[in-house]
Amino acid sequence: MPTRDRHGSITYPAPAIGDVVDDYHGVKIADPYRALEDPDAAETRVWIEAENALTRSILDAVPSRRVIETRLSETWNYARHGVPQKKKGRYFFGKNDGLQNQAVMYTSRTLDGAATVLLDPNTMSTDGTAALGEMRVSPDGKLVAYQVSEAGSDWNVIRVRHIETLRDLSDVVPWVKFSGIAWSPDSKGFYYSTYPDHDTTGNVALKNQRLMFHALGTDVASDVVAHARPDQPDWGFSAQTTDDGEALILTQSAGTEQKARIFVADLHSKALVFEPVFDDFDADYEVLGKRGKRLWLRTDKNAPKNRIVAFDLGVSRPNEALEIVPEDSATLETAALAGGKLVLVYMQDAANVVRLKDLDGKPYDEVKLPAIGSILEFKGSLDDNEAFFSFTSFNTPTCVWRYDVERKLSTVWRAPTVRFDPADYVTEQVFCTSKDGTRIPLFVTKKRDVVLSPATPTLLYGYGGFNIAIKPAFSPAMLVWMERGGCYVTANLRGGSEYGREWHDAGTRARKQNVFDDFIAAAEFLIAKRWTSPAKLAIHGRSNGGLLVGACMIQRPDLFGAAVPGVGVLDMLRYHRFTIGWAWASDYGRADAAEDFPYLQAFSPLHNLEVGVRYPATLVITGDHDDRVVPAHSFKFAAALQHAQSRALDAPPVLIRIETRGGHGAGKPTSMQIEEWADVLAFLEHALGP
Repeated sequence: MPTRDRHGSITYPAPAIGDVVDDYHGVKIADPYRALEDPDAAETRVWIEAENALTRSILDAVPSRRVIETRLSETWNYARHGVPQKKKGRYFFGKNDGLQNQAVMYTSRTLDGAATVLLDPNTMSTDGTAALGEMRVSPDGKLVAYQVSEAGSDWNVIRVRHIETLRDLSDVVPWVKFSGIAWSPDSKGFYYSTYPDHDTTGNVALKNQRLMFHALGTDVASDVVAHARPDQPDWGFSAQTTDDGEALILTQSAGTEQKARIFVADLHSKALVFEPVFDDFDADYEVLGKRGKRLWLRTDKNAPKNRIVAFDLGVSRPNEALEIVPEDSATLETAALAGGKLVLVYMQDAANVVRLKDLDGKPYDEVKLPAIGSILEFKGSLDDNEAFFSFTSFNTPTCVWRYDVERKLSTVWRAPTVRFDPADYVTEQVFCTSKDGTRIPLFVTKKRDVVLSPATPTLLYGYGGFNIAIKPAFSPAMLVWMERGGCYVTANLRGGSEYGREWHDAGTRARKQNVFDDFIAAAEFLIAKRWTSPAKLAIHGRSNGGLLVGACMIQRPDLFGAAVPGVGVLDMLRYHRFTIGWAWASDYGRADAAEDFPYLQAFSPLHNLEVGVRYPATLVITGDHDDRVVPAHSFKFAAALQHAQSRALDAPPVLIRIETRGGHGAGKPTSMQIEEWADVLAFLEHALGP
């Protein structure tokens, strides 16, 4: 058990403390834990080891932890399939048998015939942390280019495998980040994106992304820059090849702002010249596909909830784009082309509906979904009659469906078998009112026989940022939480995409406090309904959701019994100085801008802690080499919170769990996910009590 001082409080590890003081527009801000920004410094490594030892001493002593981990292993142990992709007479799909650390990629000639292992990332590392990323089959159907990351890093390596021989070619393209793979029409090379600075700590701000071309069989050092804008270091570039192999679509972006520029190059031309289609950075544009000269795009130009337009290359001017599907009262979340149709996935109060229309916008079909839930992927090609989609909900593990476009028929292709009865669980959608009167949707899920009361342990989850919707989804961890009597609630906050651009914009920059107000209103609603109580209410979020949790527990420490901020953005004054953090300024603003600093200082979790306040029991979660949201955020926040926490005898613990072979979360091995969730659920039971 942890050591306690003479007052009975936990004795926390002592980090290196400095006297750094920064000047923000005349305001002096101390940063005593600046040394923790270096994850490899000897003093930091000692602190990490001591913090992990303290965390283990408490969590391993929770009587239910081992039982929880065993049950998590049971609930996680079911076959999970990815959505098939069809290319040149072959199907490609991922599958995890259950407890494999990573899904394996298979290929087969027929949909239900014998499948061959194409790529098995479980053989690529000893600890299961090698993970597959983007994968693209060559136009001739003979090769597959694939990305692999290590230990949760955003950096990837691209390799190329011969599909028949299952052997890799000699080509190895390292230092690929935030990139797709776009093959040339002759299958002799591909386009990818990278940065000139190759830093693995995350402490270098990444700028000047470039689009490169790699010719198979050549040294990567000779790769050609296909497009770059050194005069615009904040611009990013991604490329996709149209299905007909005739055009290369270049999408330019500026950080995470929901705006884009679209350029098109003729791949059959001797010189690669990108011609502008939409180049004003005035809206979001996404190219869905091409037939002949016509491009179909999803855009929010003059349509906050999105619409579909068409553009004829070489014929139309940008202002002559033809509206195919007008804006709807529901938010058009995603769209695709399949079977000669437009597939439109809409959100209605954070749940999905799927409609198909002809390419000219005439109604064709509405796909009947099995319940209120979410479409995770919808894949198909313009000239193929079959498409595939995955569906999930809170009590429905992800199922993969096949849709016959001509027959308008959906059938289950793969449905998992999990050791629980979905009928034992119920979900109710309710709405609360935020501070300014805004209506906020909540999904409340529990076991059918659980009667909600102030004694019900409840976990409230949210995100609220970057135009990302939080939709119904199955989680083995939440199944175990609910089996043990807990209630699980997700809140659809402003800053997401649930109700279109205006909903997103209402939770950004100087309006970011709206997101925290929404989450606090959700908590107050649950308490007012007597479905839980402050002592039994925990909050959880990751990344931008980690900021959400940090801000809310600081602003209303009286409202929560426990908080779990995961890989959170917690230092709002310096976040833009690391790795890709600068790109988030469209949602956050930057402290070096005089107009942004006051509101950032006002909600930055690190900078609003007060010594002696009784904060909720807290478990901070991070990876020691997260190169997206660098661990310095969590390190500094945990150290400052441990210092600030009340020294009362019964003061709740402040712990930090630091994964030493983990990153931001993508590609995390199954074994690590189970261990982490066993710790989280054990911590919640310890903090919230029986």
